[in-house]
Amino acid sequence: MNRWLGGLLMAGLVVSACAQAGTVDERFRAIYQQEWAWRTGQAGISASGESQPDNGRLDDVDAASQQERLDYWRAVMQRLDAIDVKQLTPEDQVDYAVYREQIRNFIADQQFKQWQMPFNSDSAFWSDIGYELGGSRLRTAADYRRYLARLGQIPHYFQQQIDNMRLGLKRGFSVPRAVLDGRDKSIAAVADLKDPAQSSFYQPFRHLPSTIPADEAAQLQVQARQAIAGQVIPAYAKLLKFFDDEYVPQARTTLAAEALPDGKAYYRQQIREYTTLDLSPDQIHRIGLEQVAKIHAQMLEVMKQTGFKGSFADFLHFLRTDPRFYARTPQELLDKTAWVAKEVDGQMSKFFGHLPRERFAIVPVPADIAPYYTSGRGGAGEYMVNTYDLKSRALFNMPALTLHESYPGHSLQLELADESRGQPAFRRNGYISAYGEGWGLYSEFLGNEMGIYKTPYQEFGFLTYQMWRACRLVVDTGIHHLGWTRQQAIDYLTENTALSTLEIANEVDRYISWPGQADSYELGYLKIRELRAKAEKALGAKFDIRAFHDTVLSTGSVPLPVLEQRIDRFIAEGGPEPDFGCDCARDRGKAQ
Repeated sequence: MNRWLGGLLMAGLVVSACAQAGTVDERFRAIYQQEWAWRTGQAGISASGESQPDNGRLDDVDAASQQERLDYWRAVMQRLDAIDVKQLTPEDQVDYAVYREQIRNFIADQQFKQWQMPFNSDSAFWSDIGYELGGSRLRTAADYRRYLARLGQIPHYFQQQIDNMRLGLKRGFSVPRAVLDGRDKSIAAVADLKDPAQSSFYQPFRHLPSTIPADEAAQLQVQARQAIAGQVIPAYAKLLKFFDDEYVPQARTTLAAEALPDGKAYYRQQIREYTTLDLSPDQIHRIGLEQVAKIHAQMLEVMKQTGFKGSFADFLHFLRTDPRFYARTPQELLDKTAWVAKEVDGQMSKFFGHLPRERFAIVPVPADIAPYYTSGRGGAGEYMVNTYDLKSRALFNMPALTLHESYPGHSLQLELADESRGQPAFRRNGYISAYGEGWGLYSEFLGNEMGIYKTPYQEFGFLTYQMWRACRLVVDTGIHHLGWTRQQAIDYLTENTALSTLEIANEVDRYISWPGQADSYELGYLKIRELRAKAEKALGAKFDIRAFHDTVLSTGSVPLPVLEQRIDRFIAEGGPEPDFGCDCARDRGKAQ
């Protein structure tokens, strides 16, 4: 029996049996526990644009397997719809709201055949595969042998992805041709290797644990070089040839998501998935224009504080070209970033009552993806800083970037979520852009209250980042709904922000190839600001900023309507500190 179909039938039998007995809460838990076990037994499943956990195996991703996934999630949804939500406990009602939205997005992605476009200008299956394989988590000789086996699966996996992309090309469902220039460099970085030991796939074998005997370690290193030379590099070479000879020439010449097959419905689904809100493109465009006008007035005020004489456009040119605003070496940029991160550390206990035990490292973005990668990206273990083309990495923007990507932004939120054992795994390990990116942007705002922005230029950097996210609402809907050209989008960001030319081009290409995701930041941020103002007004002197922040973070990544319900309860209960259900450090944010 097909492995996928067997899993589907087994899930159906287990859940159906559970549906005949037990409480409503028990039946609901049986559904999500069974589905989560099935989901995490596979690779390549994602929701809201973010990877979900997997076992590192490169599973089948062909059309038949994709249909089986769709059938599976449809069956799960039928069982969810049979649950009487009102009979669930308050905690399980929240879990239900989060989980049902996950499943709804999975179904929608499968229905629109998102798997036929398995990359965008920001990320791709061939550059993310190192994480998928789990190379950083190898401890024993058995771990390394499993890793070697997975390296051997790459040719088959890549071929299925190529077949999927061919299906997409046939029906006009592809990444736009306009954003594909240079995107083959990360493929060529592997395909053109002469020495397999120089590959990032060999990195785990450079220094094997001392617990592995020397002769066995040497044998593993030989096998790794053989696998990379004989299987991995040829697979990348084949992918590179397909990309250059077939994909780029046949890619669609349109930009808008609404120009794709069933494009209007597809774009609305992308908006729903990333923002968790039922807003039309026109509504989002209007919100963006309103925020752009508001932030522009604030930028003019800060520009006056610098003493600059000239127009707004002149000021932006000055900021983009004066050497004083740029690091001279990659290490200088990393050092200044680390300094800001430590300044933030000194303020954390004033704003948070719970801190995670895990800590993040600051590392440069890998060289093979740095030319088209974003300026920084934060996670539970790392804050990646892009040190490529230093004249594009303005130091006055760096404090806002650091607040967003590390603490109190993504690193803090993701570490707390990981340590929160009181929630189901699908919530601890899930990621919803409107919540996560909204929190990241709100973290930039907290830099004002923390005293991180110490000069008018850094304040302007904060505002240019705020403007950047407001512009995204205008640009994303402009491109995908109103028919904007790539140059129109570039011009709009150039006129309204102090982002560098390289950053603007990379960002616009990201918005073109990743519809809807850009809308999540500003809309999530505005909702968190709105909820804080609501709590401050309702609670008055009882309002505690630490308790509010802890409550927001204690939810894990949730749709914005669910977050609003939680803050309403926070207000009704008088603003108490939440129970994280984790082994977090307490005592006003100080580690124990």
